[in-house]
Amino acid sequence: MSKTKSIQSIFSTIKQDLPASIVVFFVALPLCLGIALASGAPLFSGLISGIIGGVVVGALSNSALGVSGPAAGLAVIVLSSIQSLGAFDVFLLAVVLAGGIQIILGLIKGGIVGYYFPSSVIKGMLTGIGVIIIHKQIPHALGYDGGDILEGRLDNYGSGFWSIANDGMHFWQIDSENLFTELFNMLESISPGAVIVSLLSMTILISWEVYLTKKNKIFKLIQGPLVAVAAGILYQLITVAYFPSYAIEPQHLVIVPVAGELSEFLNQFTFPDFSAIYNQEVWIIAFTIAVVGSLETLLSVEATDKLDPKKRITNTDRELLAQGTGNILSGLIGGLPITQVIVRSSANIQSGGQSKMSAIIHGMFLLSCVTLIPFILNKVPLAVLACVLFMVGYKLAKPSLFKQMYKLGWNQFLPFIITLLGIVFADLLIGISLGVISSLIIFLRKSFQNSHFLHQEFVDEGHHIVKMTLAEEVSFLNKSAILKALTELPKETQLTIDMSKSTNIDYDVMEIIDNFTNTADLKNITVKLINKIDVKIADY
Repeated sequence: MSKTKSIQSIFSTIKQDLPASIVVFFVALPLCLGIALASGAPLFSGLISGIIGGVVVGALSNSALGVSGPAAGLAVIVLSSIQSLGAFDVFLLAVVLAGGIQIILGLIKGGIVGYYFPSSVIKGMLTGIGVIIIHKQIPHALGYDGGDILEGRLDNYGSGFWSIANDGMHFWQIDSENLFTELFNMLESISPGAVIVSLLSMTILISWEVYLTKKNKIFKLIQGPLVAVAAGILYQLITVAYFPSYAIEPQHLVIVPVAGELSEFLNQFTFPDFSAIYNQEVWIIAFTIAVVGSLETLLSVEATDKLDPKKRITNTDRELLAQGTGNILSGLIGGLPITQVIVRSSANIQSGGQSKMSAIIHGMFLLSCVTLIPFILNKVPLAVLACVLFMVGYKLAKPSLFKQMYKLGWNQFLPFIITLLGIVFADLLIGISLGVISSLIIFLRKSFQNSHFLHQEFVDEGHHIVKMTLAEEVSFLNKSAILKALTELPKETQLTIDMSKSTNIDYDVMEIIDNFTNTADLKNITVKLINKIDVKIADY
């Protein structure tokens, strides 16, 4: 393919990717800032990782719709790591090393791990995240004034995702409250301006989604979230000038660092302290970030591929290489650890993104706005962004999905609901772990019940005639079912065990068969074995 054709291919879906990138940008901006706040890191570090995650990782990855950036799932690890290492620049060295470890994992084909997670767990993860998104945005939609940013609380600062507080996604909050009681408490301290903006934004978003996009093509080109953001900025400008009592307070607006001169802008970058390379704790933290970050990335890749309307498959080894490169660059200039993140990825998909260009362009938007117009971004009400995420959360946790999973049976529904509840009431990794464990238990139970043989039985002149035909693969997991079938055979049975179709029979199973044939005469049972090697019948 020529260079010209390659460029044409890249931009062939720009009409869909550009509007989607705008939505992802408005979702990513508060996430980058909020996760940095939760991590105890400079706010600018979150923006750095968002830009690199979009432009660099987006370019290197072959994930068509995945979007990378700072991950809320790592916020607690980052916070504790910075505190234990005592300096942010020392922590940055751990981020660089973590990137190197991820590159090694990609080179040794470690990306295959992501394929071992059951579909029901992935869907439970998506739904749980959707529920968390909706819940965590309610304070911002109402302009809740009950918290204190300086204490690291979520209440006054918008993340658009998991709790931007030191307690992460936990159901029980650090102030002895829980998710439900906090909802009632915030009703006492809501902001009228934020409520008005939220109602206006939801009206715009729902109208665009349900009605307007079906009436005219122009409404597909101009995205509802962009109109909602513009309306929110206009509301703020008007109320500040003419109705100050209804204006939104500064703590309920996006907060982007504003640098007056180039030197001030460059001073916001931080570089790693390479003198700490021999610090054992730095390496432990690096391995922790690499492992947890890689797992979150692989889970997000799996989930994103499932959401992709075209069902494209991401090369997970290349994804780890891309993430590792991104983390090295992020750590070198003062950014947070990067993973592929499902919230931004799902927003990209729901907004009609078609290729990796939407992720790359969203990173360019982040860079442009941070450097050129941060003062305009600081006029965007968090309530608008909360409403954008309400729509994303609803699409991830649609009621119809619960009905669909229930119809698939308990083998699918149970891991799905356990994963969901684990994420909502504990945190992401606990929820996924519980879902995987429940799936494994169900698998083992089915394996024990599934005999892996065809059991044929009939009676001829008073004699029980039984034929067992073993499957191609028979493992130790089938021991219980085979042993049960053999021990329940009645006396005077003529048994034939056909192993001619089997390519692999576990030693444990063969041991059971041998033991049974050696004692079968005690019940007057005759056993014939059809052996695959010489296909002869041996009488016992």
